[in-house]
Amino acid sequence: MNNTLRIFDTQSSQLKELKPSDNKKYRFYCCGPTVYGPAHIGNFRTFLIQDVFRRVMELSGIETIHVRNITDVDDKTIRQSQQEGKTLREFTDYWRDYFHIDCKLLNILPPHYEPSAVALIPDQIRLIERLIETGHAYISPDNSVYYNISSFPEYGKLSNLDQDEISTTKESQLEANISDEYSKESLADFALWKSKKPEDGPNSWDSPWGEGRPGWHIECSTMSMKYLGETIDLHSGGVDLIFPHHENEIAQSEGATGKTFSETWFHINHLLVDGHKMSKSLGNLYTVKDIMNKGYTPAELRYVLISGHYRKQLNFTFDSLVASRQALNRISRVRKELQDICSAKDSSYEELVKRDNIKENLGRFGHAWEALLDNLNTAKALGFVFTSIHQIENDLLESRIGIDKAKEDLTGLLIFINAIGLELPEPLEVEVPDDVKVLADDRLSARKQKDWSKADELRQSIFKKGWIVNDSKDSYDLFPR
Repeated sequence: MNNTLRIFDTQSSQLKELKPSDNKKYRFYCCGPTVYGPAHIGNFRTFLIQDVFRRVMELSGIETIHVRNITDVDDKTIRQSQQEGKTLREFTDYWRDYFHIDCKLLNILPPHYEPSAVALIPDQIRLIERLIETGHAYISPDNSVYYNISSFPEYGKLSNLDQDEISTTKESQLEANISDEYSKESLADFALWKSKKPEDGPNSWDSPWGEGRPGWHIECSTMSMKYLGETIDLHSGGVDLIFPHHENEIAQSEGATGKTFSETWFHINHLLVDGHKMSKSLGNLYTVKDIMNKGYTPAELRYVLISGHYRKQLNFTFDSLVASRQALNRISRVRKELQDICSAKDSSYEELVKRDNIKENLGRFGHAWEALLDNLNTAKALGFVFTSIHQIENDLLESRIGIDKAKEDLTGLLIFINAIGLELPEPLEVEVPDDVKVLADDRLSARKQKDWSKADELRQSIFKKGWIVNDSKDSYDLFPR
């Protein structure tokens, strides 16, 4: 079994096998949240897929260095903090901490480094100076600094746009957000440094060009290169960031260094809600807290958000949350049954990561693991998981699982659970209908009398009513199938 993860690279439009370029640690950067309010579940679809990506990389035996930034200075954070009468730091610290709470609820691994854009403004200034020196940037009459995209012939190589398309797309974006248009030479150029304006209040920093603040794009280039080097293994974000944000990052980074910025680009598609794009006007822009207030758990939300292939749009519905509750409970019941047989407790994520030859310990969950390695196909992997669970349920029904087989199945299941980051609930205690109890009692009597034919007939009757009976020496357990 091949144990190397392959991912679709946006720039080459091909699947690429992922290995550390330095043969040591896989270095990847994820665009993090802009902390001016709670992240919505569409944002978290991206962060959760990135979390599964990291878990699979590490379980496959590759150490990682994961950087995810915090954008704590931009137009939104400045405007909103002033509207609320708070300092920028007080405002953004609150929403940063709120984001961390949501991440913990969703069982998202913390990044190894989480730099603040504000904290690295001196580094951003130095990078802008390099771009001016190399002829890729210019100072405008109002002392803003802009990147001259005509100086970078490869601009558009990530999004596959030509110069006419770039200008048209930029113009339409600027009509919607005129705040990025200061006094630049070309409509397609973008801001590296924005000179201070009265509406910025006290939120400005000294620079060689006067007081101001960095543009959004330069922040990510700076933070990525500071922690991961001038060429990184992989850069990730939502598909909405391909243009212009990631295109601009390439131009900035490669313009300054002359080196490839990122070997691989990994983008996650949008989340829809009931078939529609999320928006406040439609009332379908949900946060983690909103979902919990409706009675669902973070684990159920996580399951839904990772259940579709990352390259396809995922349609979120509340019916899908109900289905996820049933799915998690079914997995949890099987886990408990296997644990009871082999008297095993859960292995922690860290213990599983340290296992040698994980791929050899997956048992009948091997196909699910292979699906994850094949372009992180979580949908296909979950399909394989429930095929295996169905087999295990039937084996439990027939009492065909001994201790050794139970340990093998439990190990494979736990490895997969950790690969996708699930925190399973305790199996739900479900009230067994009286008619099912009567059938189960009759079956126990038949077994004691060694009337195996009748016992098997009653087992099938119980199964048809939606229940599985698991025998012990002088008793039985019932659980819904």
